[in-house]
Amino acid sequence: MVAGGFGLAAIGVAALADWQRRPGAAICLLGAGAAQFGLLALIVLLAYEAPDRALLTTVGPLVVGALLTAAGVRRVAAGDPRRPGGPPPVWPRVSAPAAIATLAAGGHLYAHGDFTPGAILLGLAVIPPLVVRELMTATDNRRYAARLAAQEAHFRALVAGGNDLILLLDEALRVRWQSPAGTRLFGLTDADVLGRPFADLLHPADAPRAALLLDEVRAGARPTLLVARMRDGHGAWQETESTISDQRGAPEVQALVLHVRDVGERRRLERAVHQLAATDQLTGLANRRELLRELAARRNGALLVVDLHGLGVVNDGRGHAVGDVVVVEVARRLRAAVGPDDLVARLVGDEFGVVTTAGPVLAYALGTRLLEALGEPYRVAGDEVRLQASIGLAEIFGAAADDVLRQADLARRRAAQLGRDRIEWYDAYLEEQLVRRLDLERELPGAVARGELDLVYQPVLGLADRLPVGTEALLRWRSPVLGTVLPAELLPVAEDLDLLGEVGRWVLDRACRQLADWSADRQLWMSVNVTPRELAAPDFLQRAAAVLATHGVPPDRLVVEVAEPRIGAELPTVVARLAGLRSLGVRTALDDFRAAHASLAQLRRLPIDLLKLAPHRVDGADGGHHPLVDVVVSLGDRLGLEIVAAQLETPAQVAAAGRAGCRYGQGFALARPATAERVEAYFEEFPSASR
Repeated sequence: MVAGGFGLAAIGVAALADWQRRPGAAICLLGAGAAQFGLLALIVLLAYEAPDRALLTTVGPLVVGALLTAAGVRRVAAGDPRRPGGPPPVWPRVSAPAAIATLAAGGHLYAHGDFTPGAILLGLAVIPPLVVRELMTATDNRRYAARLAAQEAHFRALVAGGNDLILLLDEALRVRWQSPAGTRLFGLTDADVLGRPFADLLHPADAPRAALLLDEVRAGARPTLLVARMRDGHGAWQETESTISDQRGAPEVQALVLHVRDVGERRRLERAVHQLAATDQLTGLANRRELLRELAARRNGALLVVDLHGLGVVNDGRGHAVGDVVVVEVARRLRAAVGPDDLVARLVGDEFGVVTTAGPVLAYALGTRLLEALGEPYRVAGDEVRLQASIGLAEIFGAAADDVLRQADLARRRAAQLGRDRIEWYDAYLEEQLVRRLDLERELPGAVARGELDLVYQPVLGLADRLPVGTEALLRWRSPVLGTVLPAELLPVAEDLDLLGEVGRWVLDRACRQLADWSADRQLWMSVNVTPRELAAPDFLQRAAAVLATHGVPPDRLVVEVAEPRIGAELPTVVARLAGLRSLGVRTALDDFRAAHASLAQLRRLPIDLLKLAPHRVDGADGGHHPLVDVVVSLGDRLGLEIVAAQLETPAQVAAAGRAGCRYGQGFALARPATAERVEAYFEEFPSASR
């Protein structure tokens, strides 16, 4: 009976201790205790020879013990989930032994009336182990409490000293708790935050997106970064980033955990860096990179590329400081001329770009306003500076940014080639022309050294007897890559590449060498075309005299032609050089005479011997009588000029030129340009050739 009592007490204490930690095991222990109690009662009743009816009272505890044991085993097999609550109670471990000892003492007194010395010693022997056990338990509890307090202090120190604000949100997305960093970093007290919906702390524009993101996290989506503006304790909006952690399944937390950090300073630095990376430092305009980004974002509108001419002269002549002042003023004028939605950018030193949302017509009108604004004089240091501008236009239409910029730049180059202060639209034909121009610029350098230049010769005939009196040397470039290139295409490229002098020297030398070969049998002249820029070279006269002397050609057999439309503002220089050639004995000619009022007025000033004109270009007719041609021929006779009718392509034009009084003729109707060998064979058909 004593052994059973001790076992029953141990089972009871264990069951009470495990009730919170392991409920299933505690139920099993209760079932075992009930069964043991029934067995103890049965033993006692049998020992005292109780009647059979009394033995039936032990059936209840035995059956209840078996049922409780089965229920506990089934709960343990199912996983034995813990019950919510605090730590297991201490009182069963303390009170149960005392209660059992009290019951045992009471039973002993009832049965025997007093205690023997052995029983008293046995009872006293139970007290020291209980006291020691309680002391050990108290020590463990104090140690455990100290450890918990240290961990809590460590946690609070980490949370309070961190740079993130931690918020706990309940199921209704209300703030349940905030870390101490809320007051330190954002000036938010618990009264400002606790119990309020999280959306009330956010900017109205960011709240819907934040609510949607939190709903997705609660639905099981993977947490993402929440970027929003949050109001601080001073009423200002702070830029924040928050990481979201779903801790609703953790019994200690049971909330959505937000780690909120202030990223305002970082965003300001990012914006500053972006501003520096996307802005031209001198003018404050967008740079090339920002313009390309804007073009990539647009699906319609137009791009204008503006090229300033003359800024390099300002930098070289007056210094870069003055040039910078002019560039800043250009930027100001561009900003003033464009609309509020247009972007102005500086591409390179003297190139600017304007991205506009306007359509083609309005974009062209904007380009016109830009030309007018940029054409006004710039007042710098008490002086005036004037610049020219060329503008290229290209529509966006969803094309790639690099392609749009390339197209507008091609149109800008075309505008510069056609005379500046103008606007040109991009089209596919323009691109073909400019690609051809780039090919010419790439291949022309070195063409003279490679022997790719050639001359063909077109005879000049007397209209009265149809006998050859001279030839005109016509330049051809036999490029193995580009084919045959005519002077109209070759000379502008050579002039831009500063190769005109090299090409002109080769043409003059080759033409004089050929003239020397033909002069042995015939008296012919050789016409060589030169440009005003060639004539303006300081050594042109010396070079011409040296070539004539080298090949032994009489000076009067060389005719230097200059085209009348190209003289323009260089008239004084042309007059001086032509006069110098005539002093050497070289004859001079004015080619492509247009018979305009200004042309007739300056005809007296030009020291020329021959006047070449195309009758159909003067009067605009193919045949019949030409009154204006008669006037030019009459004026030429009075000035002592010999008239050459050029570009005669039909017999009617040849006849009309003869009737008008032109002495010489040249054109396909008389003889086509050909190589030296073919022209020489052509000369063989005539018994002689006179001047």
